[in-house]
Amino acid sequence: MSDGKLRIQQVRSGIGAPEKHKRILKALGLGKMHRVVELPDHPSIRGMVKKIPHLVRIVDDSAANEAR
Repeated sequence: MSDGKLRIQQVRSGIGAPEKHKRILKALGLGKMHRVVELPDHPSIRGMVKKIPHLVRIVDDSAANEAR
């Protein structure tokens, strides 16, 4: 997490999820599987991620750098 940014990846589909969860995905800028968005690290963003942990995950940059 550099410069107060979060990298969030969608890992499961919103199909079959409650409408509220779908709206959270859209608000985060997600909607397609495996898409990654970089958002500011604010309590409101973390709260949205906390509501749908079964659909998204926070991507750790250090793990991606180790694979290279």
